[in-house]
Amino acid sequence: MQFFEDVINNKWFQRFFWSAIVILLSFIIYHLVSKFLAAKEQKNSKIFSQKKNKTYLRMLRSIVAYGLFIFTALMVLQIFGVNVTSMLAGVGIASIVVGFALQDALKDIIRGLDIISGNYYNVGDIIKFNNNTGQVLSISLRTTKIQDINSMNIVSIANRDIDEVEVVSEYIYLTVPLPYEMKVDAAEDILDEMVKKLKKHEDITSAAYQGITDIATSSMNYQIAITCDPTVKLQTRRDALGIIVTTLEAHRITIPYTQLDIHARRSK
Repeated sequence: MQFFEDVINNKWFQRFFWSAIVILLSFIIYHLVSKFLAAKEQKNSKIFSQKKNKTYLRMLRSIVAYGLFIFTALMVLQIFGVNVTSMLAGVGIASIVVGFALQDALKDIIRGLDIISGNYYNVGDIIKFNNNTGQVLSISLRTTKIQDINSMNIVSIANRDIDEVEVVSEYIYLTVPLPYEMKVDAAEDILDEMVKKLKKHEDITSAAYQGITDIATSSMNYQIAITCDPTVKLQTRRDALGIIVTTLEAHRITIPYTQLDIHARRSK
């Protein structure tokens, strides 16, 4: 019995015990907050389907995680006898040294806040970074995680590299070349027919004829704009071109191409 009393009264045991309690409480708080935010995110996705709300909620989860980590670390240090107040008072001097060591981390945090406030991209958007094109899974204070649409790999992008990120548009612009011999009214009737067929495609959300875009050497070029989920953009473009070509074939219209007339001169 005396042994247990000695253990309980031991200062190191008490320090480890209370440190474990603080860590456990922090873990429970984070779990409850994460569960609440996940439920909120699911509710928003069903009712509003807003990428912005999902982005804010996931960023908030990241901020809570960082905040709890810092709070827990300071509490544990205090329990082990470190004068946290004096330590924080000396941060002004140490911050110069630490600032240089953590420049990249600070840049990531600042740019992470810029991503949210500046609406550069949101969770669910398709973005391109170097050779990776993927859907944004989460945006934290330091990194953006995407899932590559080709390899399905998870790629982490440092927020400081935002200037190299491209947001992939949902628009696809298709050029339809038609011969000069065809009247514009007749051409637009065929283009309207193409638009109706394109709208029936399961992956195309909208299609619209936009008019003449170029008077080329061998053709009059018309433009059709379609929208689709960027994750299936490449295949949707192929399918749309197939619809355009088969429509032209049905009307027995040959796609114009540049021809070169060669005149041979007979020598005397």
